[in-house]
Amino acid sequence: MPFGFIVKAMFYRGRLAPSPSGYLHLGHARTFLVAAERAAYGTLVLRNDDLDTQRCQPHFVSAMLEDLHWLGIHWQEGPLSGGRDTGDFGPYAQSLRGHLYRDAFEHLRAAGAVYPCSCSRRDLLAASRAPHAAEDDEPIYPGTCRSRSPREGQPTAWRFRVRDGDIVHFTDGLLGPQEFVAGRDFGDFAVLRRDGVPSYQLACVVDDAAMRITEVVRGRDLLRSTARQILLIRALGLPQPAYAHTDLVVNEHGERLAKRDDARSIRALRQAGYTPEEVRTMAMQQRSTGWDLEHLRSHP
Repeated sequence: MPFGFIVKAMFYRGRLAPSPSGYLHLGHARTFLVAAERAAYGTLVLRNDDLDTQRCQPHFVSAMLEDLHWLGIHWQEGPLSGGRDTGDFGPYAQSLRGHLYRDAFEHLRAAGAVYPCSCSRRDLLAASRAPHAAEDDEPIYPGTCRSRSPREGQPTAWRFRVRDGDIVHFTDGLLGPQEFVAGRDFGDFAVLRRDGVPSYQLACVVDDAAMRITEVVRGRDLLRSTARQILLIRALGLPQPAYAHTDLVVNEHGERLAKRDDARSIRALRQAGYTPEEVRTMAMQQRSTGWDLEHLRSHP
């Protein structure tokens, strides 16, 4: 084994970051299997992304740990059964890391990188410059609140101010060169919700840096999120990890799997009698068309 590879492996830190708002499905299995493979000679961290306290439930956390172990995925740092953590960068649940997000937000506010936004969800949908992109859940915000002050006592979110025309480049470890243009591919994005909960973008950036993650592996539906996060990383002066985005697992209609696709959850497949090897094969073989589980089982 080349010395350079050994040195790189010693410092490689990857992560799994599921949100316990439902059961893990085959799409998660694919991403996490790829992440585990890429971290085979380094360190794999499991982080419980449980910021959404309304949707995240303790029984989904237990199921997440059980299903990952059943799949044969093992991590060196993160939550263990029984609520304990192992590793030097905990706690490994985002719900317990609020002080880090607040510090990062205050840094952005002091730098003038964010502004308050009083737009409602209806306002955002009505004013957005583009509909929802096929692989992105956030419409492009037109900057309605950039230059206006919110009324006193009015609840506000906080948005990161992007410079229209700024180009974000990165080379993806699986998909190759990527380029996104601020104002065209995404607009000013939320970093703090009205209820004070940090956004996915801010929390991921802060945690990936604090846990010294060197490569982020996730689904290709988050490519635009990566572009947004790179801008946050630059604004906060944090080290930028490498990125690798996996192809998505889709259903028979060509739609990406969601946690409501219970028939394709790892838990449902376990209960139906599938073996870990069969589920790993299903997750890694399926590409861009729909499929039938029984056909895959009879034709591995």
